[in-house]
Amino acid sequence: MNLQYLNAFYVTVQLNSISKAAKKLHLTQPGLSMQIQSLEKELESTFLIRSNKGVELTEAGKILFEYANTILSMQNNIERDLQNLKSDKKELLIGSCKAVGEYALPCSIYIYKQDFKNVNIYFEINNTADIIKNLLDRTINIGIVHGNITADNIKTDKITTDRLLLVTPLPLIRDTISLNEFKKLPLIFREEGSGTRQTIKEALLPFDISIEDLNIIYELNSMEAIKTSVLSGKGISFIPELSIKRELRDADLREIKIEGLNISGEFFIAHREDHDLASYEKEFINFIKSSRRGFC
Repeated sequence: MNLQYLNAFYVTVQLNSISKAAKKLHLTQPGLSMQIQSLEKELESTFLIRSNKGVELTEAGKILFEYANTILSMQNNIERDLQNLKSDKKELLIGSCKAVGEYALPCSIYIYKQDFKNVNIYFEINNTADIIKNLLDRTINIGIVHGNITADNIKTDKITTDRLLLVTPLPLIRDTISLNEFKKLPLIFREEGSGTRQTIKEALLPFDISIEDLNIIYELNSMEAIKTSVLSGKGISFIPELSIKRELRDADLREIKIEGLNISGEFFIAHREDHDLASYEKEFINFIKSSRRGFC
């Protein structure tokens, strides 16, 4: 497959315009169309239908677009890693789930950098499912995930356990409630693919309670956004204890205990089994697993 033609197709779909894609790729519109047509001929499928609204993906086009993102990312990563090898650059490519990445990990990175000043750190925050995807796509080399993920070519090591607390700033709710009372509370939840959501889902299974049985008023893809919403009284949510230490100490939030239900989340550091870890990557993994990591 011609990767140049694949990129032409990918950019066209992203911009939803032949003319905009041609301008971005420094091609003429006929030249861009010819590249896409050549790709269609090579793969014996039609991928795009032009319309007055731009371009529309065929069913074959939808499949190709999903793979194009991975293939082109891998191409960029190969070029990046080869260039780094030539220049002897040290780059630590980390991804973290939001429960750790939005609060605890920045302090750890700061401490690590005191001993490894010559290592450039690139740090992204995502949900657990996307962190695993990015590891497999080789966008990152090290990930911190919520829950022990089972996936081919992924090795995990546990780094910590943290309680998930149901919290509110409101004084109207009793300190301990029943499971039936819990099901009626106005809850704010993390999105599908979140490790926090999966941990709660698994904890409720022995009680024959599903996510659909709960009164979820809305979902957010950021633990920080959830915390802000809860603090402003818009709902109640499960939040990792390490994310709200100050708010609990200052009594801005208080825990609501649920009879018979205690939820703890486990956090793991992950990397690809086929990735030959550099010395500074091994040091970072050992550091995060140690008491020196300084989660704040």
